[in-house]
Amino acid sequence: MASKSPYDGKPWLASYPPDVPAGIEALKYASLADLLDASCKQYSSKPAFSCMGKTITFAELARASASVGAWLKSRGLKKGDRVAIMMPNILQFPIVLMGVLRAGCTVVNVNPLYTPRELKHQLNDSGAKAIFILENFAHTLEAVKGETGIEQVVVTSMGDELGGLKGMIVNFVVRKIKKMVPSWSLPGHASWKQVASTDGAGFSTVSSSGDDLAFLQYTGGTTGVSKGAMLTNANVLSNAEQNSLWCDVAFRQGGQPDNLTYICALPLYHIFALTVNAIMGMQQGALNVLIPNPRDIGGFLKELRSTEFHVLPGLNTLFNGMMNHEDFTKVDWSHLKLTLGGGMAVQRPVAERWQKLTGCTVTEGYGLSETSPVATANRFDSTEFSGTIGLPLPGTEISIRDDQGKELPLGEVGEICIRGPQVMKGYWNRPDETANVFTKDGFFRSGDMGFMNDEGYTKIVDRKKDMILVSGFNVYPNEVEEVIASMPGISEAAAVGAPDEHSGEVVKVFVVRSDQAVTEEKIKAWCAENLTNYKRPKHIEFRDELPKTNVGKILRRELRDGKA
Repeated sequence: MASKSPYDGKPWLASYPPDVPAGIEALKYASLADLLDASCKQYSSKPAFSCMGKTITFAELARASASVGAWLKSRGLKKGDRVAIMMPNILQFPIVLMGVLRAGCTVVNVNPLYTPRELKHQLNDSGAKAIFILENFAHTLEAVKGETGIEQVVVTSMGDELGGLKGMIVNFVVRKIKKMVPSWSLPGHASWKQVASTDGAGFSTVSSSGDDLAFLQYTGGTTGVSKGAMLTNANVLSNAEQNSLWCDVAFRQGGQPDNLTYICALPLYHIFALTVNAIMGMQQGALNVLIPNPRDIGGFLKELRSTEFHVLPGLNTLFNGMMNHEDFTKVDWSHLKLTLGGGMAVQRPVAERWQKLTGCTVTEGYGLSETSPVATANRFDSTEFSGTIGLPLPGTEISIRDDQGKELPLGEVGEICIRGPQVMKGYWNRPDETANVFTKDGFFRSGDMGFMNDEGYTKIVDRKKDMILVSGFNVYPNEVEEVIASMPGISEAAAVGAPDEHSGEVVKVFVVRSDQAVTEEKIKAWCAENLTNYKRPKHIEFRDELPKTNVGKILRRELRDGKA
């Protein structure tokens, strides 16, 4: 007779808030497009998104997304085709997002700061046929478009949705004053005006099922080769429902505000903001205030000073940067009901200072691109920072396992494994990688090491992978090492994470040269051409040799821990 697992009783359920169910009911909608359509009808007159002082209602979003859907259809795009979106948080993003989903196509989110090499890989791997891109990054696409399968290109500008004189002024400043738009040429591209003026009156949302792919969300997965996590409609709908059940707890005292407002400072191309802000926010009829450049802390805080807001998802680095700015105390924090920390570990000193200054607890959660993303979260009615990643969301199971896949007792450290309706279908065109990350009984191996306590709270203690986490973004050593090793005069390279008070970690590279003329400056310049900013090494150390195992594998951990 098989021994009883310590997780069979789901110890976390006893720690759930009252009346929160153990699981989620049958999904109300067949697809995300159906959910978004319904929200636009239900909340038609309410504001949906605002950016740089311009607001669009749910009804306006429905009309604009219908134009996008109709344009895609007119260009021969059909159900299942992949469409890339490469822009920051501007009004065009949610319009395109909804339009692509309504057309029955699959969204491929692209980091706007990608280099040509990174963009080429993602477009080719996904098989994207169309791309919507901000003109600031069009030069990147120009460099590789001929080597991809992209057939349709739509180029938009920062001011295109702001209207009239304001839009013209913003575009003039971005192009001529700040010189943020390098010259580019993409013959045959469509303008945003052409797409937006397409008649969408006769367009109807393409019927999709829960098993159809909504997103190919690119991530390093278990190795350094970026691969697409296949997120179905049901995956993301499930996670929105799970988060919503959890979120309701925060509004039990005082009720949900009629004008519920989210601040969307995290990029919508990142899975955290995509699900929590865009999808769940729209499900709730909330307003999302889009912040195109949260790195401009002064400008970000100025926006907050003119807005009454209730929900702020963010990263440790963002919270820290805000609190260290002189204008932080000028913001009215009295309406803030939820501060959601994710993407990277929230440091206790940062969380405690945040609570002291704003009166709001940082509620930390945990997830990955592969889990749509949220797998666990602390209770939204908690009044103090726990230092854990919280409890599995309704319908989610966590199992702590050893290298052989055996479940470990509560309190013992092993790999955090996740099973639930939000867990991806697998990696796009990577059956081998998919098989590697799933257990025989359907749990996803996260690669993170942790333990679960008797109350069902899980704490992360280490990462099984050598992945580096820079401000919530995964950096995989293999990719950095491959780029540096391709540079003339380099014989070997090893990339590790180094602690950093601003971003949690930064990339540090140990390099063995075959040509002493290679300098730190030359390596950084090489990386600037081939790696987006957060992947570039901030520290470079030259070595005569690198520590290796007896079969020649570089011992990154020894380098990271200073033992070699």
